[in-house]
Amino acid sequence: MTPAIEPGEAGTPHMREQIAAALDAMPYCRHLGIRLAAGATGEEVLFHLPFDARLIGNASLPAIHGGVLASFMQAAALASTSAALGNVVPPKLIDFSLDYLSSAGPADLYAQCELHRVGRRIAAVGIRCWQRGPDEPVALGRAHVYVAHSASDASVIPP
Repeated sequence: MTPAIEPGEAGTPHMREQIAAALDAMPYCRHLGIRLAAGATGEEVLFHLPFDARLIGNASLPAIHGGVLASFMQAAALASTSAALGNVVPPKLIDFSLDYLSSAGPADLYAQCELHRVGRRIAAVGIRCWQRGPDEPVALGRAHVYVAHSASDASVIPP
């Protein structure tokens, strides 16, 4: 059975440590430089993708590559879900839907997740991504994440 998520525990130091560990466990996150934003207060858990010129997909605008933006948001959803549920085995992405609202220019990206519903097997996660401020998102995403153990986890679960 999936444990309940207690309101107000998202910003606790323990939760932040779990999210940081989940990000560190994903090689692609390390490659892109995805991390928790410094200085987030209260219940906020902000993800941060520092700008790097290698992330540019359209040099004529310039704009960050859409695949980088999508990967950033997916990683945030998976890390948030994993930490909130305290899973030993990382959750698996079932599907991901992304609405690009505007170009992401050559600046840092930030994202915040909201667990809309957590069931015994599936969690529904909303992701907001921005550069200037959360009220001006460059993209909004929705993810369904498989959170139950499956037969493929047998080789991953510690004895």
